[in-house]
Amino acid sequence: MSTTTDKTVTTVRGPGVPVRGNDIDTDQIIPARFLKEVTFDNMGEYAFYDVRRDDDGSFNDHPLNRYPNGEIMVVNQNFGCGSSREHAPQALMRWGIDGLIGESFAEIFAGNCQALGIPTATADHETVEWIMEQVEADPALELTLDVETETVTVGDETVDVSISDAQREALLQGIWDTTALMKSYMDEVEQTAEAVPYLNDFVGC
Repeated sequence: MSTTTDKTVTTVRGPGVPVRGNDIDTDQIIPARFLKEVTFDNMGEYAFYDVRRDDDGSFNDHPLNRYPNGEIMVVNQNFGCGSSREHAPQALMRWGIDGLIGESFAEIFAGNCQALGIPTATADHETVEWIMEQVEADPALELTLDVETETVTVGDETVDVSISDAQREALLQGIWDTTALMKSYMDEVEQTAEAVPYLNDFVGC
């Protein structure tokens, strides 16, 4: 669950889901065959689709199967590497993930998460491992990721994490939704377009 005011994202709170392994790429997060869909509506159903299933199609012990109520994903190094497909964070968000904590994230993946209002906080290996162990010991344990203070509270203990300055500013100021931001300035855009002679024929189309 995210705590927001208008478009601001200040904290993310909920149970965790630990997904172990370095270099988990976007093709694992959302297999390429699902990219042909014209909307993101069903992406949540496809999150980690192949790795969550055995060869016979039955669900295995993948973390998303074992922690179905997880809202904050805890990962290792270079999570979200591979292609730049925005379907990956869309799939996680629609599955129920509101925030991520990891050792490191692929830059484009983190940017795509920011565009959805999903914070990607980083911490060292020891801190991430400790958080994973706490979640594994108590799947119902609530995690609180505080964007403003750059901390994660796990039960009664609080640890420091890092959020990039650009992402932190965008989330706290509510300017992460670039589409909504552009729409909010539509009057200024139209005024500028009217002042440009070769665009006059297109204004209001």
